[in-house]
Amino acid sequence: MRYQRGLLREATDRTGVLLVNLGTPEAPTVSAVRRYLGEFLHDQRVVELTRWIWCLILHGIVLRFRPKKSAAAYTKIWSETGSPLMSLTRALAERL
Repeated sequence: MRYQRGLLREATDRTGVLLVNLGTPEAPTVSAVRRYLGEFLHDQRVVELTRWIWCLILHGIVLRFRPKKSAAAYTKIWSETGSPLMSLTRALAERL
């Protein structure tokens, strides 16, 4: 990315805070966890292996076996407000 004149703005007294996370399943179910893991682990910035090799591993092994175990773990920590990561991130955003 190259510098382009006019994109910078003058400094102000305001401070910005950017909250980011890596995401979370929509529910503590096998299907929701499989969908989340598939999307997350398919990102080339997360797993840096040769694409076709990783796709074989992801779809042939990981997405067949890991969602069930992970869904059981998510069930133990899930609350009425959802996943801890999402509910804590929302609470933090509201307080900021």
